[in-house]
Amino acid sequence: MAMAIEDHAVIGDLRTAALVALDGSIDFMCWPRFDSPSVFAHLLEEKAGSFTLKPVLKDGSYRQAYMPDTNIILTRVLSSSGVSEISDFMVPAPISQTQRLIRRVKAIRGGIRFDMRCAPRFNYARTGHKVHQLSSHVVIFEPDDPLFPRLRLCSTVKLIVKGNDVVAEFGLEFDKVAFFSLDGETQKENFCEDDEMLVSLFKETDSYWRDWVARSDYHGRWHDQIIRSTLALKLLTSHELGSMVAAATFGLPEDVGGERNWDYRYCWIRDSSFMVYAFMQTGHKEEATAFIRWVHARRVEAHPGQARLKVLYAIDGQPMTSETELEHFRGYRDSRPVRIGNAAEGQLQLDIIGEIMDAIFHADENCERLSWEAWRALREGIDWLCFNWNQEDESIWEVRGGRRHFLTSRVMCWVAFDRAIRLAQKRGLPCAINVWVRERSAIYNDIQTGFWDEELGYYVQYKGGQTIDASCLMMPLMGFISDHDPRWLSTLEAVGAQLLDDSHVYRYRTQKDHDGKDDHAGDGLSGSEGTFTMCSFWYIECVARTGDLLKARLLFEKILSYANHVGLFSEEIGPSGEHLGNFPQAFTHIALIRCGQYLDKAFSKSGDRNSE
Repeated sequence: MAMAIEDHAVIGDLRTAALVALDGSIDFMCWPRFDSPSVFAHLLEEKAGSFTLKPVLKDGSYRQAYMPDTNIILTRVLSSSGVSEISDFMVPAPISQTQRLIRRVKAIRGGIRFDMRCAPRFNYARTGHKVHQLSSHVVIFEPDDPLFPRLRLCSTVKLIVKGNDVVAEFGLEFDKVAFFSLDGETQKENFCEDDEMLVSLFKETDSYWRDWVARSDYHGRWHDQIIRSTLALKLLTSHELGSMVAAATFGLPEDVGGERNWDYRYCWIRDSSFMVYAFMQTGHKEEATAFIRWVHARRVEAHPGQARLKVLYAIDGQPMTSETELEHFRGYRDSRPVRIGNAAEGQLQLDIIGEIMDAIFHADENCERLSWEAWRALREGIDWLCFNWNQEDESIWEVRGGRRHFLTSRVMCWVAFDRAIRLAQKRGLPCAINVWVRERSAIYNDIQTGFWDEELGYYVQYKGGQTIDASCLMMPLMGFISDHDPRWLSTLEAVGAQLLDDSHVYRYRTQKDHDGKDDHAGDGLSGSEGTFTMCSFWYIECVARTGDLLKARLLFEKILSYANHVGLFSEEIGPSGEHLGNFPQAFTHIALIRCGQYLDKAFSKSGDRNSE
């Protein structure tokens, strides 16, 4: 059985990413891009491929940590008979055009025997392959279908072909090193036997990440946690394209054994818009600018009259794989179905217009000013929204229980008009501003009259419902409502009463309560789910905004303690503290950055020395 979700670290090259387990196994990797078919997917199916590298040590204990300010992961096994260390990294795209995953193994104490097995399974383990041994140190994995790229494995130790896999059994004396390199190069047979070249790539990769971190202008409280979050976000960006994916994986469950298993290896406009803000807030303006340019290209490519963006895209902006189920995959701990593709692509989610407009508004001020062509495209989208904001949709949680008039969509439509109006006024840009102001006011009135329930004392999830939804926490965060408005304070209290579990927040009820009251969210799915960590950070920031900084700090530091051993979060936290959902989750780390920075500024402003 594969190790738990939280027992993994992530490495990447700004084209794809791989998950490295605490025991040194690479359990997940798609190749050559984030949204390409998997070659290693042991995390989801035992027979779907892995790359194991383990010392032969009795009673060893595992330790794993990133090298400071990098995405190079060190995995150690400590035993009374010896200590081994594996350094895993992928060479970042700016350094090399050749994609390369490198594993460097070293005997730290004592002489140690090691076992290695490289067992790729192409196209989600649906396409067979042959193994060609070019020399004792170089092999080629060639898929039976030429649509899928070949992989080359090179090593400084002898490789042996066993069926469709390649193994190595070797020993290292104290302080000796061996290298393994998996790449897409198939011409230079002996390249990987050059130790000096591999050492040079290690040093270049280390320098690349340290230099990137040094460009951050954040030096406040919780610095290490925020920097680790920015490094995780950076790993989820495409250097070539500027697009960003929501997570590195597909199929990891929100409910172990249940059906809430989705593919997050695509570019969601919503998630990426928040990533833009996180990058800007930490001083990484290049990533923010690159994504805004990518979005403008998608808008230019839209068909005439198609004024709104799609919910999500493949990372190159091309049509996505239709949502399908991998029936031969058992799923993480029997969580089926395992899906690839995502049917949310065809949904109507009106909130994304507000999120992208908010990102563009801040990017115009802090990064790169909008071009005339970009403004024309945006103006067309806002004009379209004038006639369409009052529709039912699937909204932020991408429900599959039918469209409704959702609060969050309505609030974010208000944000879209608000940011467009402010941008037009600031820049003197031509638009039907009187019409936009009229629609912004209409939306505001609609929210206050149609979504506020006087008897319940909070804003409801959708018109006519009774459910409270943690996405309402965006209302003050996006500037729709005052932090001290009586209606908001009553709503925040209701979130705490109904959705808070210690320091964790559920996004909404997924089951009827014990009295059978039908006030749960009808998301069209069976089963329950864990607490939504992004919402937990939103809640904490909202508490801090009311002035209760000590409570907010306590909650924030409690949530931080649920990060895994290398500071990463998935989407949700389960009842036993286990991580649930795809990993690492961009939305979670975005909210962590935002919350941590707000608290840092609030404590500095308050002059509370006890907060240092």
